[in-house]
Amino acid sequence: MRKGKVGVSEVLRVDHETGDGRFSRFELISWWDQRRLSEARVLVIGAGALGNEQLKNLALLGIGNVFIADLDRIENSNLSRSILFRSEDCGRSKAEVAAERLREIYPDMRLQSFHGNIVYDLGLGVYRWADIILGGLDNREARVAINQAAARVGKPWIDGAIERLDGVARVFDPAIGPCYECTMSEVDWKMLEARRSCALLTREEMEQAKVPTTPTTSSVIAGIQTQEAVKMLHGLETLSGQGFVYDGRMHNSYVVTYSRLQDCPSHDAYAPIETLDLRVGDTTVGDFLQRLQKDLGGSAVIEFNHDLLESLTCSKCDTTEPMLASLGKVSESQGRCPDCGQPRTPNVYHTIGPDSKLLNHTLAELGVPRWDILGGRVGMEQKFYEFAGDREILGELAHTTSTAATRADQEIR
Repeated sequence: MRKGKVGVSEVLRVDHETGDGRFSRFELISWWDQRRLSEARVLVIGAGALGNEQLKNLALLGIGNVFIADLDRIENSNLSRSILFRSEDCGRSKAEVAAERLREIYPDMRLQSFHGNIVYDLGLGVYRWADIILGGLDNREARVAINQAAARVGKPWIDGAIERLDGVARVFDPAIGPCYECTMSEVDWKMLEARRSCALLTREEMEQAKVPTTPTTSSVIAGIQTQEAVKMLHGLETLSGQGFVYDGRMHNSYVVTYSRLQDCPSHDAYAPIETLDLRVGDTTVGDFLQRLQKDLGGSAVIEFNHDLLESLTCSKCDTTEPMLASLGKVSESQGRCPDCGQPRTPNVYHTIGPDSKLLNHTLAELGVPRWDILGGRVGMEQKFYEFAGDREILGELAHTTSTAATRADQEIR
């Protein structure tokens, strides 16, 4: 990031002739560029307490393009911590309702909501589209998923976490510094692994516990997150590789610096990436494999971003049931044999070659999400392909272009 501090004398732009435009007070700041914000593309993952505050701030700041992703539906307990939700919204998608309310706050904001599990249902194309990723999550699995996705497409992301009156906001840019996984302790990894059975299937009883917190803490942490995003879009120095820690009981705060682990696997970006005007729902495994073989050679294989399930085998009953899905989306109860009730063994794959029995299936049928980026490999040679035919999931954001990040990136470098 560009170094140097902005002094008080540099911050204010005194202009007595400035009109009363919507953002005129922001533009009194000497380095402020409202056009950058209007062109910016932000991916917000999590529309709960933190996400509500982030989104409200983005609307007030005039951010132009926002994609909102969340798995959950609104509950009555959300109403005490989420400014965008109303009692009549209970049962509706958090992401969808948040988008509706943001249009009321800032009608010129272009928005798209996504209701789904971001770990398995959100393709890498959305991450690549975004200039900045904001996280407002309450579980490690989703944070690890965001961290890996951001690293693969070379994008920074800003994490937020809150509990009781305390919280932390952290900026991660895996290309130049530590990532979220670099900060995880052995206990964190064990708690993450506890969500999986011995067969690596998801345990339903390990649902994330409810986190006690308040709207005031959400405001503080989301405010820092959004402010870091604004600085990043302007090419200013941020908390990259650091965390802002807030103690709400005594109102103490301090900044911690994280170290990059040399053996951490989540720092390499996918490259080169070729954009294909194809959809995962229309493209068969065989057709894609032929494209890889044309580009890389006859021994090319497809590499997926997640372990995929082909079938479940019960050794006691000597039966095998075909089941195509991302492994993590299959629950432990689904993995039990319907005849004897015993746990079945999952038959899993991460790559596919020309001898696969799945060549006639579409990529979507295997569990590949829309607008994903998949790899091809021959030995150590790799190439990646973006299924841009699925850009339609962006809705009204599909035709937006952003020069904000390009200009900021040029200044940073």
